[in-house]
Amino acid sequence: MKSQSTEDYLKAIYQLQEMQNGEPVSTSTLASWLGVANASVTGMVKRFSSADPKLVEYEPYTGFVLTDAGEKIALEVIRHHRLIECYLSQALGYSWDEVHEEAERLEHVISEAMEDRMAQALGNPISDPHGDPIPDREGNLHQLNVIPLTQLAVEQPGTIRRVIGQEPDLLRYLAEQGLVLSAHIKVISKAPFNGPISIRIVNSSETILALGREVAEKILIQPSSNTR
Repeated sequence: MKSQSTEDYLKAIYQLQEMQNGEPVSTSTLASWLGVANASVTGMVKRFSSADPKLVEYEPYTGFVLTDAGEKIALEVIRHHRLIECYLSQALGYSWDEVHEEAERLEHVISEAMEDRMAQALGNPISDPHGDPIPDREGNLHQLNVIPLTQLAVEQPGTIRRVIGQEPDLLRYLAEQGLVLSAHIKVISKAPFNGPISIRIVNSSETILALGREVAEKILIQPSSNTR
């Protein structure tokens, strides 16, 4: 049952569960994520729930979650995808807004032998160009203690460690503003009523940048106790 379609579905369910803090994924949410009809999702998930081994636990009107078997497949695909992104970035000079689409095309076709050699050549990285953690061969992830930029307190410094989502326009915009991985930032102010968040890049520019809450929510920060 391990087809490209199966891998795409299981990877999507894993990513949505992560975004929802482990909560069950609804049919409509997965359909929207994959750009398919609700009926297509329902049919595929029912197949997964009756497979041997079972790949998802499915409760009508509640949603579905991956089983251990389903999660194992999802993490294997995610490992391929993120290693390919690293290789494209480090070895071939792709920018972080270019790697996702290429990796989508290649993640299903590389062999386990190529995966191993790629990981070794890259020095066994633990995260990809966007800061997303790369599962090891056993499916373990190195998770950082990060929070969305929206939760960083005013005047508390922090370091950008991960950007959620692969929208090329957003990634290009952030890079143009200097909001890349390892950049040190500080929140200057937060406008009331869900207004924009004003930040400054520490030791780089005195320019104040205003970010909408939707964008700021996708930028994950490792807070620092040091004041600057």
